[in-house]
Amino acid sequence: MKQRDLKYSCLIAVLYFGMNVNAQTTPKDTAVKEQKIEEVVLIGYGSQKKENVTGSIGIVSAKDLADKPNANPISSIQGKLSGVQILNSGAPGSSPRVDIRGVGSLTGKTVFVVDGMITDDISFLNPQDIESMSVLKDPSSLAIYGARASNGAVIIKTKAGKGKKPVFSFNSYLGFKKVTNIPEMANSDQYIELYNEKLRNENVTDPTKFLSRSNFPADTNWFKEIFRTSIINSNDFSASGNLGKLNYYGSIGNLQDEGNLAAGRGINSGSGFNRLNTKLNLTYKITDNITIGNNFSFSKMRTDAAQNPLLDAYNAPPIFSTMNAATGDYQFFNGYSIPNPRAKLDLFRSQIRQERLLNNVWGEYNFLKDFTLRVSYTSDNINTSKYEYTPVQTYVPPTDQKVTKLITRDSRDRNYVWDNTLTWKKSFGSHNFEVLAGFSRTRNSYAETYAEAQNVPYDGTNESLSISNGTNVVIYDGIDRKDVNLNQDHYRIQSLFGRLNYDYKGKYLLNASIRRDGTSQISADDRNKIFPAVSVGWVVTKEDFMSEQNTFNLLKLRASYGKLGNPNVQRKYTLNVSSIAGGAYYGNTGYPAQTIDEIIDPNIGWETTSGGDIGLEMALFSNKLKIDATYFNKDSKDVVYGIVQGTVSGASNWNDFVTNAYSFNNRGFEASVNYNTKINENIGIGIYGNYTALKNEITSVYRDSYLAAGASLFGNSVIRLQEGQAVGSYYGYQVTGIFQTDAEAVASGQNGGLAKAGWFKFADLDGNGVIDTRDKTFLGSPIPKGTYGFGVNMNIYDFDFAIDFQGVFGNKIYNFNREQRFGNENWDLDFYNNRWRGEGSSNSYALTTNNQSVILPSSFYVESGSYIRIRNIQIGYNLPKAFTNAMSITKLRLYVSAQNPWTSFKYKGFSPEIMNTDRVQMGVDQNIYPISAIYTFGMNLTF
Repeated sequence: MKQRDLKYSCLIAVLYFGMNVNAQTTPKDTAVKEQKIEEVVLIGYGSQKKENVTGSIGIVSAKDLADKPNANPISSIQGKLSGVQILNSGAPGSSPRVDIRGVGSLTGKTVFVVDGMITDDISFLNPQDIESMSVLKDPSSLAIYGARASNGAVIIKTKAGKGKKPVFSFNSYLGFKKVTNIPEMANSDQYIELYNEKLRNENVTDPTKFLSRSNFPADTNWFKEIFRTSIINSNDFSASGNLGKLNYYGSIGNLQDEGNLAAGRGINSGSGFNRLNTKLNLTYKITDNITIGNNFSFSKMRTDAAQNPLLDAYNAPPIFSTMNAATGDYQFFNGYSIPNPRAKLDLFRSQIRQERLLNNVWGEYNFLKDFTLRVSYTSDNINTSKYEYTPVQTYVPPTDQKVTKLITRDSRDRNYVWDNTLTWKKSFGSHNFEVLAGFSRTRNSYAETYAEAQNVPYDGTNESLSISNGTNVVIYDGIDRKDVNLNQDHYRIQSLFGRLNYDYKGKYLLNASIRRDGTSQISADDRNKIFPAVSVGWVVTKEDFMSEQNTFNLLKLRASYGKLGNPNVQRKYTLNVSSIAGGAYYGNTGYPAQTIDEIIDPNIGWETTSGGDIGLEMALFSNKLKIDATYFNKDSKDVVYGIVQGTVSGASNWNDFVTNAYSFNNRGFEASVNYNTKINENIGIGIYGNYTALKNEITSVYRDSYLAAGASLFGNSVIRLQEGQAVGSYYGYQVTGIFQTDAEAVASGQNGGLAKAGWFKFADLDGNGVIDTRDKTFLGSPIPKGTYGFGVNMNIYDFDFAIDFQGVFGNKIYNFNREQRFGNENWDLDFYNNRWRGEGSSNSYALTTNNQSVILPSSFYVESGSYIRIRNIQIGYNLPKAFTNAMSITKLRLYVSAQNPWTSFKYKGFSPEIMNTDRVQMGVDQNIYPISAIYTFGMNLTF
């Protein structure tokens, strides 16, 4: 049987034999599970009653993650939590970007604490294995993690065995993915019209330069050539239970995502993702006082990393065919600097294979009634192999053809975390204390080997792609090489920390913590930092004057302040030098010489984040309605990134001098509302909504400098980091209209009086009558003014229904796909319909041209990033008890779902959700892999 046939038949076989895992529960089960999750919240190195929590912590339960067609669990909670912005990529297996309460660092990432292991990537983790998440949002909650949590932290608890009897579960879904909102491009007739119009606008008179339809009969839609509808399939099996003193949970799962790039031609590998997971959690109670445990995870992942041809498909002229009919080979675009998108996709092969083993061993010893000693050791070993193979590119002229080239990268991550905590918990009358003291040591090491060879043959198997089969072999091992992006890394963090939780009658709450981190990443004089935090709370409903009211079940005020740091920043401890052959002359003879190539700062230190919040929590009407509202203010200082140093002469990095250069402020307001009620025993309804308002600002820059950064065209960068602006703000000319006549254009003085009718009219902001770089201004920010999510879920007898909406507003996108024109790229249909074609024809779109004086960074390319999306719709049906009992199973639920089926937006690209891992370019659309709509049919079965 073929693999594809096996995938399709898997779900059918499961339906026949009948099994289920972690299904969405019945109304009665749901109420019980939700209550347990709400009662206890995961915090750093422990847990706490939710009523006693004084920090800002978002809670995610297993049902928020189940049955969503996402490889990464974090993708499934997009729009579910206030203060948390999640940006997804459509690329299979990719990790989303998580920003908690704004941008705290330009290079750091949100970390995840999975069964004690701290990591910044959980793509290995099966969502079905997660029991709950806690998203720590405020510095006081994060400070207990010190150096690792400056960009936020998510604590993840995986499932454990429960109950006396074994429970077996199976989850499966099968679906298809389709890229939506594909931009419409000009067809061949329209392209030829625009091309010839461009020549006339540039005063070309040679008739041989113009195109005619008779010479170009093709009419190719390049997006149709590179996209396909693809299949996604997931199957997970788990078993849990109890064997005497041993609790166990084990699972195995497989996810296959074919990806939407049309693989299957040439030697390409496509863009698919395949993951195999195994999980085993064991807890053994040796005595009443001693418990040991092991949390084990192993995953194998394969990512088919085809070159992304989206930008080439956007630019490729439709007048060319994919194949040359005369030669049978790929069509070469003669006279164009644009590669054939189909050929680029087909004639490149790349795969990334990763094996990851994460193992957590822990033990707890309870003694003297009130003390608990916990020791935990977690190792995280990652082996990654990647290859990139480029054959002879026969679609270019023979003079430009190159021999085959194979590049391999093999990397090894060896990481561990050793935590030791001692907890004392005691009550003296109405005074309740919990004191935690701890010691932690972390080590991370990374090593990579790079190799390349030419003339490597390919016989259709990965085994043939071996460096030893080629010539001109180059191997770098255990060294840093900037020219091939090769890095080795090794660092350690050692920490002491403590925390006090105190409450009086559960009414007055105090949480105070302190952590001292020492890191090998910082020079000795600044190696150690202390991070304090304090938070307080007042449970008003426990006051005597609230005892007679029946409206509030909970009314709590809280406030917090904390500080933490980030040592994981870019730095260079040694000077870079470049050898220059014949660089020094004695007489007429040249001798090799060396010169300093870059000026560096060897004393780069910690980034620090500090801030606080004030919050209100309410539960009303028998806990049916819950409201949480918080104001937060967070400052990041000494943020490490580049700046312009005009006084440094001769250095290659004069415009990118890296140091502790920036300070940011993020402040805003977040609120969430949840309402759940049961109309009767068989009907229940839940409604939720959340909203976050955010303002980000660069508050200072080292020596009042700035940085021109991001995408660039003809030396004009589209982003500028400068005091008083938001991170990633766009910088260019403000378009006020279109010159309608040559006389108007000349009179403006723009471009030295050489402007013409149909050009953009740029604002003379300094009023000196000359349009130059001094008239550039800030054009908008990629950071939303507001993000929100809301949804409804219902249970009606055996049916359940849920719909989730998510959106953002107030942010801008820079459409760099549209701006970067170097020659004869295609135009989108919107431009064709609205371009300037003569006086009065348009006052917003310029004429057809490639003139560099017109195609400059400007407000024309800055578009609205606001959108509202249906994130998920799901309809489920639980088969009747009489049927399931007859089959000796506990539950069988079938469901259909749709993810991203509809999005409303004005942006003229694929999607307004721009996922750049580089926070400086977070809003620049340049060859971004688009979001897909995913439609699935699945089942959950428990027996």
